[in-house]
Amino acid sequence: MPGILVTIRGKLTLVLLLALSAISGAWFSELVLGFVPCMLCLWERWPYYIALPIALVGLALLRGGRARHLPQLAGMLGVIFLASMALGAYHAGVEWKWFPAPDCGGRLGGAAPSLDDFRKSLNTARVVLCNEAPMRILGLSFAGWNAVASAVIAALCFSAARQKA
Repeated sequence: MPGILVTIRGKLTLVLLLALSAISGAWFSELVLGFVPCMLCLWERWPYYIALPIALVGLALLRGGRARHLPQLAGMLGVIFLASMALGAYHAGVEWKWFPAPDCGGRLGGAAPSLDDFRKSLNTARVVLCNEAPMRILGLSFAGWNAVASAVIAALCFSAARQKA
């Protein structure tokens, strides 16, 4: 593993794998384990959705021998993961009641097709509050662990940005 951290290719590969693992874990928690995400949880996924294609482009550029702008791309990824870390830290702070919670309740979709469907949806809708952690692992919620993972990935990105392609 230490050898992978020597080259910019290795660092970007590790960034891609860590980011893919994090977003896969979020989807696994939702779809398999049944954890329903709140609005902030869904917001925390966006940096990953943005960063994963950028990391893939970076690795493709490396493979094609066109890596001149790779340090800038790695720096951009670092900024994206700093934003992800900030979102995770804010969400964890909301869960610990350090910050006020945003209005996280309600449906995420559009209007129901009919009045009867709307009434049924009111009876079955499950509102997930942003200020309640569904579980904690070693004292941290999913949001807290996202902040930690994002900080590690950001550090890796900035380390890659300091290298020559």
